[in-house]
Amino acid sequence: MRYFLRALREAAKSWPLLAAAMLCSAGVAALWGANIAALFPIIEVTLRGESLQSWNDQRIEDSQQRIDAGEEELARLTGEIASGERTGEDLAWARHRIDTLNLNVAGDRAVVYSAQKLGPWLDRFLPVDPFQTVLMVVAFVVFSTFFKHVLLLTSTMLVSWVAMNISRNIRVKIFDKALALDRAQFMRHGSAGFMAQVTATAEMLANGITAVYGGAVTEPMKIIACLGCALLVSWRLTLVCMLMAPVVGFLMVWLNRQMRNISKGVLSQAKGYHHVLLEALNNVLTVQAYTMEPFERQRFRDCTSEMMRVGMRHSFYKALANPITEILGIGMVATSIAVGAWLVINQETQIFGVTMTDQPMTVPGIMIFFGFLIGASDPVRKLSGVITGLNMGIVGAQGLYPLLDTESKLAEVAEPKRLPSPHREIRLEDVSFSYDGIDTVLDKVNITIPFGERVAIVGPNGGGKSTLINVICRFYDPTGGQVLLDGVPLTELAVEDLRRRIAMVTQQTELFNETIHYNIRYGRWDASDEEIEEAARKAHAHEFISDFPEGYKTMVGPNGFRLSGGQRQRIALARAFLRDAEILVLDEATSQIDVESERLIHEALSQYVENRTVLMITHRASTLALADAIVEVEHGRAVKRPAKQPQAA
Repeated sequence: MRYFLRALREAAKSWPLLAAAMLCSAGVAALWGANIAALFPIIEVTLRGESLQSWNDQRIEDSQQRIDAGEEELARLTGEIASGERTGEDLAWARHRIDTLNLNVAGDRAVVYSAQKLGPWLDRFLPVDPFQTVLMVVAFVVFSTFFKHVLLLTSTMLVSWVAMNISRNIRVKIFDKALALDRAQFMRHGSAGFMAQVTATAEMLANGITAVYGGAVTEPMKIIACLGCALLVSWRLTLVCMLMAPVVGFLMVWLNRQMRNISKGVLSQAKGYHHVLLEALNNVLTVQAYTMEPFERQRFRDCTSEMMRVGMRHSFYKALANPITEILGIGMVATSIAVGAWLVINQETQIFGVTMTDQPMTVPGIMIFFGFLIGASDPVRKLSGVITGLNMGIVGAQGLYPLLDTESKLAEVAEPKRLPSPHREIRLEDVSFSYDGIDTVLDKVNITIPFGERVAIVGPNGGGKSTLINVICRFYDPTGGQVLLDGVPLTELAVEDLRRRIAMVTQQTELFNETIHYNIRYGRWDASDEEIEEAARKAHAHEFISDFPEGYKTMVGPNGFRLSGGQRQRIALARAFLRDAEILVLDEATSQIDVESERLIHEALSQYVENRTVLMITHRASTLALADAIVEVEHGRAVKRPAKQPQAA
């Protein structure tokens, strides 16, 4: 719940809009009760051919007569008690009667006071003719209903804007968090996890905020308005009609817990659903190559079936909320009908010895009372949807905010140091690294790479070559030792300052589903078209790009599927060349290029690598020929030797 309260506090920053929405909600609630109350003069007065002015004067006269009679009886009873005429049970009855008379007189005086204040307003604004009064009241009901819906629409739009704005901000923060996290924590959630958070979870939170600032304000205010008016008619009868409220309240608390647990299941299944979907579609070539389509189809069907099962439970409890709340509403109305009918038919003020009203109720009076209770029952029913939204919001907040509070292990110092470009050297001092804290991938590696040196990193698969590159680029921080740039630990530099010095081309080429121009320009966004074409020429990509009908405007498809493997790598090389970074990292960057293209690429590399540090993970002899030094990585150990030094047998 504390995470959801945190979301509500963030929403409260838009307090002017929420305040306006709540004022609109208050207006809706007031008009909701006023529409019902406006029927009273029609039923009570005008249909008997009286005017409201005469009805108001009659109220004053009748109340004054009751006050006079009551005061007379009070004086008589007080005198009898003082003289000792009343003793025993008669004395107790007399005192009880005095208390009752005092209450009645006070009530009648209040009626006289309000009627006297109301009289001038009635004379000024309402006609004397009963039918004209009916027309005026009907016009008021129609206008107030229209105005009520204008206020309701305004309130809904204001709250929706606040909720959607919070949802958008949350989505932006999740996206920012995904880009900022170190690789280990990113992989713990995975692309599917982040996608589920950005879509389903953020939507759940928005629904919860809308429910609180929308329905959780408007509907209770409607209930308060109607029950408040009912209390004015007869507070005792209103309390009797609400005898079922504690039972319904207990059921709603139970339902609330069930809905919250199921909402967690919905969120969990949404993550699994995205995981299966993305995994199968992102690896569709492997799925088809190994004829695993039936397996993946069944896996997706199982996942969606489980999601459907949880969804049906959610729908069941959501649907169950309506009957529970309607039980309260119908119970209130049914009780009022039974008790009210008894009081009106028998012209009684008590039932089972319990006083319900000070005076016998009239048919119009009890009808208005029924109207107020019916008016309260509708928002009670709508509260079930509010509770559902509230539970979803709580679960959504519980999923989102812990993720947003996750700190990247690549901590930034408050005042990072700045180094001149180009750097002088990269040095690893006793660098150790382990992904799980058990298996050591790098073990006390000590290497110095001066600026301008071209280093080939070789070794068996799984030996730690890519991990070595990852700690130098600070995708991970070492678990032991430190990596220094010009004698300054990388942890004391801004990550952005370090990464802007690096251009990288990996074996698994990553391209965006945009144009070739877009993908090359990604290396340096402020580059001109001429610079982009020059980078493509250096990577020997311009020739095949020019063969496309749309040239550089050709869409490459998701992850570049419309291009061959060699074309994708040359686009990635052009992107790296355009960056013009002082450190170039090549992770098997020529592994998917044909022999002729490889020859051309190495010619380009031999020119491009001048005056920059180059780190190359490779097994190809042609790439090794570019190296000044070789770092052999095996079983976590790294040894550096000159490239031209013959390898020991």
